[in-house]
Amino acid sequence: MAQYDYLIVGAGLWGSVFAHEATKRGKKCLVIDRRPHTGGNTYCENVEGINVHKYGAHIFHTNDKNIWDYVNSFVEFNRYTNSPVANYKGELYNLPFNMNTFYQLWKVRTPEEAKAKIQEQVKEAGITDPKNLEEQAISLVGVDIYEKLIKGYTEKQWGRKATELPDFIIKRLPVRFTYDNNYFNDKYQGIPIGGYNKLTEGLLEGIEVRLDTDFFKNREELSALAETVVYTGQIDEYFGFSHGSLEYRSLRFDNQLLDQENYQGNAVINYTDAETPFTRIIEHKHFEFGTQPKTVITHEYPSEWTTGAEPYYPVNDDKNTEVFSKYKELAQNEDNVIFGGRLAEYRYYDMHQVVGSALKKVKVHFGE
Repeated sequence: MAQYDYLIVGAGLWGSVFAHEATKRGKKCLVIDRRPHTGGNTYCENVEGINVHKYGAHIFHTNDKNIWDYVNSFVEFNRYTNSPVANYKGELYNLPFNMNTFYQLWKVRTPEEAKAKIQEQVKEAGITDPKNLEEQAISLVGVDIYEKLIKGYTEKQWGRKATELPDFIIKRLPVRFTYDNNYFNDKYQGIPIGGYNKLTEGLLEGIEVRLDTDFFKNREELSALAETVVYTGQIDEYFGFSHGSLEYRSLRFDNQLLDQENYQGNAVINYTDAETPFTRIIEHKHFEFGTQPKTVITHEYPSEWTTGAEPYYPVNDDKNTEVFSKYKELAQNEDNVIFGGRLAEYRYYDMHQVVGSALKKVKVHFGE
C-alpha cells in the first residue's frame, strides 16, 4: 500500500501550491526537491539581514484579486513597485518606455511630440511586415529606442542576433505616453514582507518535505510511495530525453556584499549596451525598502544552457515547440502522473501564472 496520496516532485511555487491544496482536501503529501531548500527559484538567502533573491529578481504582480488575496493569506506583501532604470554607456533612462524616457532621449515634453518622433523613425525604417524581433521592435518604437535600449540587452539575454529571434518576444513591449515609471500595468504588485521563503513556508506548513532528494536517482522507490506523482521538473528529463533535449537559456549570478549603505539607488538597473557582459545589477535591499548598513548586489549574466545548469527561460521557437509536442503527447498517456509548472509545461510563467495554473489543475483534478 502507498504511504502517500501524492508524491510532489519539486518544492517550487507550483508544487507547493498543489501540495497545500491537496492537503487542505484531506490528502497526504510528500514533497521532494533535489535542492537543499524549498521555494524553487523564489528562494531567498538572508545575508546581513537582506533577503537576497538567489535565482534572480522576483516581483509578484497580478490583476487577479483572488490570486493576490491567496498569496497574501500566507504572508503580507509590501507596496514595492518595479521601476527599473536602463544604463546605456553611462546614460540613464527610465523603463518601461514612457514620457520620462522620451524626454531623456529627445527632450520632447508632450505625448504628441513623442508620438511624432517615433512615427517619423518608424516611417523612415519602412518596415511594413516585421519578420523578426529587430524589425518588430523598430516598427513599434523606432530606431533610437531599439538601438539604445533593446538591441544589446536582448541579444545578450538570448545569445542570438535580434534578426534571428522571433517577433512575438517583443510584441507586448510596454510603451506609455504618460510620466509613469511603473513597469507593470497590473493592479496588484509587491514583495512578501520578510522574503519569499515566508510564502513557501506558509504553503508547506505541516507537509512532509525531503530536500537533497533526486527523483531520478531513486525513481521507482520514490514513485511507489504514492498513489499519484505530481511532477514539476523538466519534461524531457522525465521521459529520458527520448525525443532529444529541449533548449533553455540559463543565468549566472555574481553576488557581492558591499560595506556601504546604498550602491545604485534602485533595485534593478539594466545594462543595455552590447559591450557590458552582464544584463543587469540587482540591489536586493531596495525590494523591501531596507535600511541595513551594508548592501548586496548581484551581477546577472545570461548563458547558454547545458545539461546540469539551471534552466530558466524556455526557447519557444518552432524547433523546440515541435519537440515539446512529442513529450506532451507522452505525458497525456502517462497513468497516475500530473505534470505542471514552468519546466513540465515548457513555458515561461510569471509567479501569479504559476499560482493560477496550480490552483486550476487542483480544481480539475478533484472535479470541482
